[in-house]
Amino acid sequence: MPVINRVTELAPEIVAWRQHLHRNPELLFDLDLTSAFVAEKLRTFGCDTIKTGVGRCGVVAVIQGRSDHSGRRIGLRADMDALPIEEISGSEYRSQTPGKMHACGHDGHTALLLGAAKYLAETRNFDGEAVLIFQPAEEGAQGARLMLDEGLIECFGIQEIYGMHNLPGLGVGHIAVRAGPVMAAADTFRITLTGKGAHAAMPHTGRDPILTACHLVTALQSIVSRDVDSMERAVVSVGRISAGDAFNVIPQTAEILGTVRTFSPAVQDLIEARLREIADHTAATFRATAEISYTRDVPGVINHAEQAAFAECVARDVFGDAHVLTDMPAMMGAEDFSQMLYARPGAFLFLGNGASAALHHPAYDFNDEAIPHGVSFWARLIETAMPVGNV
Repeated sequence: MPVINRVTELAPEIVAWRQHLHRNPELLFDLDLTSAFVAEKLRTFGCDTIKTGVGRCGVVAVIQGRSDHSGRRIGLRADMDALPIEEISGSEYRSQTPGKMHACGHDGHTALLLGAAKYLAETRNFDGEAVLIFQPAEEGAQGARLMLDEGLIECFGIQEIYGMHNLPGLGVGHIAVRAGPVMAAADTFRITLTGKGAHAAMPHTGRDPILTACHLVTALQSIVSRDVDSMERAVVSVGRISAGDAFNVIPQTAEILGTVRTFSPAVQDLIEARLREIADHTAATFRATAEISYTRDVPGVINHAEQAAFAECVARDVFGDAHVLTDMPAMMGAEDFSQMLYARPGAFLFLGNGASAALHHPAYDFNDEAIPHGVSFWARLIETAMPVGNV
């Protein structure tokens, strides 16, 4: 079963929705326009249940199939939020909000799920209920966690859950899925170094936190290279160093912010422990002190074997065997859909976006040619998981 004919007919309309969302990006939980747009579309489709305000501004819709003999409830999730980036794509539908853009394709993800909603509400060729989840605040604010804490799974009786993300570099009309780890756990650390301020011309009278920070950043890079088993995958990256306000003043404090990415809980524990040790001892070496905050933000995305195998079968029907990748290496990027996979079995897939700019790049754009493929996959997944007449 290739791209669904009805989905091909709907494609121009879905593209228009996507480009509207692209013009009007919103961040994290401030999604008033986006959530209202999604909810209104779902109402016009005739979804049976629409609940707004889930996880502050998330939207959940339920579409009932022709029957409910199976008693099955399958969840499909899309993220809605944009990023604080100034767009440089130059497209005719580029962001109309300075400093904000859909640089990760969440406009496309939302449009894909809206397209699936319209098709499923029209046809209802399944036995059970499709639960469509439009999530806020995927970009670092734990939107998935908040929806779960507010009873997403229990309120809607979700038994399995699936998510999908576009992937630049993977050809349009291709999709990737694998069992086991697919994206890394993401932790955040903040190290505040306190020394003693001084005139820059008399450094011997102070205790320089900037010098301490420079040595510490270098020392932290030894964790992966010398403490982590070389057969494991891990990343320790410093993303920001903040210190001082003037060129001729040694400041009192310096701050280091960074991220840790891992797949193994044991490696995660090891890195946190070594980071704390190295920070304390490096600070002491330069007569400074270190205050360390370490937060485990999201766990790794771990696909369940049975659901990944099922998603692969559906993908082969829609995309064709040659266009389904099952051996793509796990990524060091993170995704809070992992929280949902800890709550219920499911799988996370990657939809080809073609030769676009990278995710989170100011020239990125979701590829509208991928829309018929992604919508058809969502529709077939529901119809195949809950076939009519299969009591």
